[in-house]
Order: sequence, then C-alpha cells, then structure tokens
Amino acid sequence: MTGGAATTRPGGLSETSSLADLSPTGRRSARLRLRAAWMYYVEGMTQSAIAEALDIGRVTVVRLLADARALNEVKISLSREIAELPRLEMGLQKAFGLREAVVAPVSGPFADATSAIGAATGLFISDLIRSDMKIGFGWGRTLMRALGFIDEKTVSNLQVISLLGGITKAKQYNPSEFAWQLSRLFQADCHLIAAPAIVDSVETKQALIERCGLGTVYNLAREMDAVVLSVGEMESESTSLRFGFFSDADWASLIAAGAVGDVIYNFIDIEGRPVDHPINSRVMSIPIETLQATPERILTSGGPGKAKAVIAALRMLRPTVFITDEITAAAVLEEAGADY
Repeated sequence: MTGGAATTRPGGLSETSSLADLSPTGRRSARLRLRAAWMYYVEGMTQSAIAEALDIGRVTVVRLLADARALNEVKISLSREIAELPRLEMGLQKAFGLREAVVAPVSGPFADATSAIGAATGLFISDLIRSDMKIGFGWGRTLMRALGFIDEKTVSNLQVISLLGGITKAKQYNPSEFAWQLSRLFQADCHLIAAPAIVDSVETKQALIERCGLGTVYNLAREMDAVVLSVGEMESESTSLRFGFFSDADWASLIAAGAVGDVIYNFIDIEGRPVDHPINSRVMSIPIETLQATPERILTSGGPGKAKAVIAALRMLRPTVFITDEITAAAVLEEAGADY
C-alpha cells in the first residue's frame, strides 16, 4: 500500500486529489480513508473491526477502501508520505489509550508547530460543535491559532465555558479570550470565571465560588459534554512565563516541586499528578476531577520542548482525542518508551 504513485503539485495537492479534499469535510475524509486503509492492509483488521474502531458504518469502510484503491494509494508497500502520520497516530492511541490521535504534518523540525496544530484543531472543533452542547475551553497560542480554521455554522443552545479565570494585565493572550471569541462565532452563551486566574489564598477562592456567584459556572461545568485543552511547558518559552503571569521565583519553586507542565494553571509532574505547591490550591480553574469526568476530552498541544509536559497531560487528563504535530508525536512516543 503506498501513496508513491501520486505526484505532488505546488501547494501540496496530488494529481489524484480532488477539489473536495480542500474542504474541511474532504480533509477529514482523506485522513479517515488512510486510517481505514492502514488498519485493513497493514494491521489485517476486518472491515467490521475497523468500523467499530473508527465509529463508522461498515458500508463506509468498504467505500473508504474502494476510494483508496481508486486513488492508487493501495499498492504493495507503504511509502513514508502516507505511512508516517497514521503510524504515529496509532502509536499514540495504543500508548495512551486514546480513541483518536490527529497528527499534523510540519515542514521541518524547526517549523512553528502551533500553526499546523491550530489548523487541525480548528477543523476538529468545527466537526465537534453541535446544538444543545456544553463545551469548555482552555487557552494558549495553539487554541488562538485554531480560531482562523473554525467554520461557522448554525447551532442553537450552545453554551461555551471558559475553564480558567482571567488576568489583570493582558499582554497578548487572556485565558478567557478563546472561549469569548468562539462564542461570538456561534452566537453562543459564554460563561466566564470572573476572577483572577490566581488568587491570594484558599479562603479567597472559596469565598469567590460560594459567595460571589462563581458557583454557577463551576456547577455548569459538571454538565459539560466536551473540553478542549492545551498544556504549557516549564521552559523559558512558556506562554505563562513569557507574558509575566508568574514570577521567576514562583517558576523556580514549581520546577523544584517536580512540575513538568500545567493544564489551565494546574501544575503537574511527569505522572500527571498535581505537584505539592501553594499555587495549585489558589488557581481559579475548573477542577481537574471535573475535566476528567467530562465525556469528550480533547488535548491539543505540541512544539519544541513539550514532550514531557504533553506526556504528563496525557496521563492526567486521559483524553479521548489528542491533536499534535509529527515532531512532537515522535518525541512523546520516544520519551514514553513506546513502540510505534
């Protein structure tokens, strides 16, 4: 099985690609077709097993396999261009118990991965959102990049929840910005945690939740159908550190406590456990336990230096879907010692 028979045009289109592949639906169908072909021809799975694994009908599997043959993607061998991304996706799925992994290609090891991951995330969110849905969002550069790739559509009774409080001085990103912008796209209700992301004490946090109206947002979060989150790393390029959300002393003490990354300012170690640090008790975010109990959990993150942070987040959140880039995917699998 190979994609080697297809030649590439400028802009990444192959001679065998149709214009339909340029649409969000077409791109998603192409990726699904390659996954089905990999499972059938390489892993030897039955069509019924593939249908169950991909949550599609058996008739759809038959059509995808027929399309793969018609597009000359099925030969004797599997070329790297077609094989590498599905191989990484399936490696991630097996290593971390994911229902689905989405690995976006990048132009090279030093390319800005947030653009590729943001595009893949935007397309995924476009398919995910539906009427009568409650969905929570984190924040970060990757999610902000995703905004430009989200397709507007008519939905009703959509409720968007920001999972983290705000900041008192916004330089470029504000934790609530993505949720607010997305709610405007779909004319949805947006529920914000109207408090600083970090407060001065546990007592202040409890008072804000219990006596200042924030309990309503926390209660609504328990009914969420899905969450979309990113992870921050403990490197000098971290968004949180770069924009002055934490002091150097706080950052050093978090690293000393074993933190390798954070999910909405909940700092975690390599095993995905909250580190023993005062900041974790003072963060105004939806609790980790609520995130873990949400039926659909999407983690989207990648880029240089993020492998350990991503592994920690995968272990903590136990996501149903993970979206990343090919360089990070390989680094995560290598760091975790997984076969792929």
